[in-house]
Order: sequence, then C-alpha cells, then structure tokens
Amino acid sequence: MAKKKSDPRNNNGATATATPAAGAAAVADPAEVQLRRDLLRSMLLQRRFEERCAEAYALGKIGGFCHLYIGQEACGTGAISALRADDYVITTYRDHGQALARGMSPRSIMAELFGRADGCVGGKGGSMHLFDSNVNFLGGHGIVGGHIPIGTGVGFAIKYRGGDQVCLCFMGEAAVNNGAFHEALNMAALWKLPVVYIIENNRYGMGTALERASAINDIAERACAYNMPRAVLDGQDVLAVRRGVQEAVERARTESVPTLLEVRTYRFMGHSMSDAVSGTYRTKAELEEYLKRDPITLLRTNMQDAGEITDEEVSKMDEELKAIVQDAWDFADASPEPPLEALYEDVYVETTT
Repeated sequence: MAKKKSDPRNNNGATATATPAAGAAAVADPAEVQLRRDLLRSMLLQRRFEERCAEAYALGKIGGFCHLYIGQEACGTGAISALRADDYVITTYRDHGQALARGMSPRSIMAELFGRADGCVGGKGGSMHLFDSNVNFLGGHGIVGGHIPIGTGVGFAIKYRGGDQVCLCFMGEAAVNNGAFHEALNMAALWKLPVVYIIENNRYGMGTALERASAINDIAERACAYNMPRAVLDGQDVLAVRRGVQEAVERARTESVPTLLEVRTYRFMGHSMSDAVSGTYRTKAELEEYLKRDPITLLRTNMQDAGEITDEEVSKMDEELKAIVQDAWDFADASPEPPLEALYEDVYVETTT
C-alpha cells in the first residue's frame, strides 16, 4: 500500500539528508524530552477535539461543512512547533488541528464551530474560516488554493517592512493543480519572499486519488519550475516534520528564500463529515494499512520505549485533554447566538489613506 518514495532533492541537485524515526535515538536532554511531551500533548488534544467535533456534527450542533484533521496531526503540529510567536500561519479549510497547534483557545474554536457569538470570529466563519490575529493565525480559507497568493502577500509584507518573520502556507495536494499555486510560487521565488509552502499530501482531493489528477506523483518536484528548494517529509512522524520545517524556516528567515515541502500523510476520516469514513474511493484494507502509522501512536510508543513517558502518564494526559475538550463543548453550548445586527458588522473596514 505504501507509495514509492521519491528522491527529495534541493534545487542544487543535492539529496536531502534522511532523518531517523521519531524517538529512534534516546536523548537525555530534558528540554528535548519536554518538547516531545508537548508535541504528544498537542496531537492528542487535536485528536480528542476532532472526535468530539464529529459527535457534535452528528447531533446537529455544527452546521455547514466540517473537515476533520484525524490522522494528519503530525503535519501541523511538527510544522508550527518550528515557528516563533511572531511568525504567521495561513491554511486551508481543514484547519481545526492547526489552529489548536498554533495556540488558539479550544473554547473559541468550538464556539465558532457551534456558530456562537463567543467564537473566534463571532460565529460567522464556522469550521472552514477560523482566524485569530492574536496568534497570527490568518485562516482557514474555503476556496481551494485561493489562500496561496494571500500567503505570498504576507511574505511580501514581511520583506517590505524589513522584518525577519516567516509565513507557513499550508495546502492540500489538490491545490497544486490550480493556477493560483503556480503564480504565487513563481512570484515568491522571483522576489525571494520568506514563505514556506507546505503541501499536506493525504493522497485524495475529495474522492479523487492523486494519481488520477496529477501528471506527476512526486509533487514536490513542481518546485523545480521556480528554482525553489524542496523536500519530501514523512507526515506521520512529527519530529521528521519539525526538522524539515525548521530547516526551511531558517532558510526563509536568514536568506529570504521560499521552500516547497511535500508532507506525505493520510486522513483517517473522510474528506468531510458528508463522507464520514472513506466513501467508495478507497478500500478498507488501504485504510487499515495506514492506521498502522498513526502519528500519535508512533510518538507515544517511541517515547515509552525510551523511558520518557509511562502508560499512567499518557492516561493522565488523555483525561486532562478530554476535560479541556468537554469544557470547550460546554462553553460553546452556553454561548449566545450572534444577534441579527451582526449580519451588517465586519463587512467594511475603515482604513487610513
């Protein structure tokens, strides 16, 4: 079931250095152990949050579209952990997990999903349009590929202002066939903008397999057209993602050079809640094969093998996170619906001339 591995190369033709599996080498440094605990906690929070979102959707508490991040937690967690607080994140509509990884409040996210006034955008954005300027999380965008030029614009603004921040721009693999993708990457490479483009390749654009939609299957190779550094990362290994993104972020921050990363992952749920499990486009055997590389299980098992965490500690962490998610649910349920006059708010913005 595993796909043929590509030979990730940078734009000078040098082969990318292979990285060891998460936790393969025991590291005694307490800071490193704490990092792994934090990454495990973040991924587990996302998993428990998304499971309750599925429940809430089934109960009619969440309306509209809802795309879960279950199975892909290592992508956003590993990537966002490589950022500073003043860096920027922009993403597509599968945004709950990344919003949590960036530090958005579970309460504000759940209230937004419930369409309530205490949501992060006042209950008017919903699942696909989470946004919080306090943590530089710039959405949540519902149009496939439509946010990629915006991410490029963020990179231009950073450079124009003389800053050293970086923008992470997440997308799915189906977005790379849109014209906006090519125009945005060409401009970023031409103008040397500090953007890291991350393709979360979960193999399916809705129900269409990558092989049926793309002329090339190693989609990181599209960076060649723009003389842009590129690499392929194991999207089920949170530490491998973190290392790869750290390298790209450092390049963007110090050299103002963009990078295209293909992070190979797999969603364990359907494309959205209208396709809750797998639909008819993938087999049960395929899903079971990928479930063997659950990113949370991989990190937890390696940490346990290294003596960095016990079953009891994992259970305690899990119970704490379930309580946080339940609190978010209760908060959202008690939050009022937006008043009717809110329809006319946030339509225009006053700007300086």
